[in-house]
Amino acid sequence: MDQIIDVAARFTGLLEKAGIPVRVVGGLATYLHIVQVDPPSARLTRDVDVAIDRGRLEAIRAIVEPHGFIYRHAAGVDMFLLAENPNARSGVHVVFVGEKVRPEYLESVPESTPVRAKKDILIAPVADLVHMKLTSFRLKDKVHIQDLDSVGLITPEIEAGLSEPLRQRLAEVRATE
Repeated sequence: MDQIIDVAARFTGLLEKAGIPVRVVGGLATYLHIVQVDPPSARLTRDVDVAIDRGRLEAIRAIVEPHGFIYRHAAGVDMFLLAENPNARSGVHVVFVGEKVRPEYLESVPESTPVRAKKDILIAPVADLVHMKLTSFRLKDKVHIQDLDSVGLITPEIEAGLSEPLRQRLAEVRATE
């Protein structure tokens, strides 16, 4: 757990210091939100996902590569691997704000102001995570939705801000709990 959080803190810290917007998304951001309200309910994933502006990719490479992150694009995924352990699982996976992660996804990655979590890591707000998890809608995303909902993080305001297709998906997840 500490290694994953350290990688996220290192990567996002470099970008924040350079004034480049970044936010941790995905399972790690879900974990960091849940651990703040109900630590035993938090489940940690094995990688770090971040949302950035595609137009800043080259600038990000220039900032993080001297600090041990190696850029790779493989199997349709942009990532920064750790030089000391160049395994895709140990790296930072990138998604781009304002773009769909996959063409078949209903909606694009939202862009809003990140919030601070453990170790001063910038993470996506819960509303953005719910949006992204309901958009991708894989089994692990459904489980993350259940986890967020079970600790009261999916508020009526967040639900009201979802598009109708995403509200339907949320209802589907809730029906299976």
